[in-house]
Amino acid sequence: MNYFQKNKKNIIIGVIATLLIAALVALWLQKKVIHSSDDIVGVVYPSTLKVGDTLSFEDKTQFAKNKIWNFGDGTTSDKNKGIHFYNKPGYYQVTLIVDNKYSKSFPIIVSARTVPKKDSVKTVTLIDAPSQAMQFENVQFRAISDGKQFTWKFGETGRIDSKDKLAIYSYQKPGNYVVSLITDETVEPVLHQIKILPAYDALEEEVSVEDSYAKIDNDFKYHLQQIAYGNSFNMHYNYLLRTYLCNNENTVVKVNDSKVNNFYMYCAGLQFDKNNIIQTVKVNFDDAQNCVTKVDINQSK
Repeated sequence: MNYFQKNKKNIIIGVIATLLIAALVALWLQKKVIHSSDDIVGVVYPSTLKVGDTLSFEDKTQFAKNKIWNFGDGTTSDKNKGIHFYNKPGYYQVTLIVDNKYSKSFPIIVSARTVPKKDSVKTVTLIDAPSQAMQFENVQFRAISDGKQFTWKFGETGRIDSKDKLAIYSYQKPGNYVVSLITDETVEPVLHQIKILPAYDALEEEVSVEDSYAKIDNDFKYHLQQIAYGNSFNMHYNYLLRTYLCNNENTVVKVNDSKVNNFYMYCAGLQFDKNNIIQTVKVNFDDAQNCVTKVDINQSK
């Protein structure tokens, strides 16, 4: 009896064991080393969206060393995850390419974004204007209307004052006025009430020079504080500019005995930094006592 016949059983068992081990090794290699497109773990959502909507993408493929997302509209990304926007409607194939070998595609449908139809009901005519302004200030009145013809009466002259959609008017006397607007879209006049404050209080003859200057200082301080509070910048700024500064926006302003600025830049900064409290204001006139040439201001937060 030869060796094979003697050990036939053991040889068969050895061959079977070897084949089994080889199969297990092949299966392990397939899972760990050998991959296919089916092993790609990527998500793209939603699959239907409108132009401008957000498309989200994410790749969780464990074996991927590098990846490229191709969105089908000429753009790509090498990020693991992110968002994308389509500018045009259409059918797109988002393709994820892993390690330059394996790929997986995701169909995306992008539809046009519908533009809401304009309401057929005509806009109600309104007057956009302040409810309070200063004497001699240029006040802006704007008609909110679909009309083409406009007739303004600002209540001071008793006649038609403007026929423009955007009108500018300066009241010469303080008081309460009713503004009237008639358009080709209205049956009755649209009304608006406005209060015009006096530009300044006339100083009584018997008031001392010191009191006169103190009154001017306080008036100046009041309007600067209104700007700091965030109230109408144009109204208070133009009032000070016209009443005291002879329309010179470059008048010197000195803040807290150190910082020097011109009047316009100071007020512009004050408008955006609304936490300042104006403590004192001291104005300095020119030799003719007509125009303020310098303003000394003390302020704090």
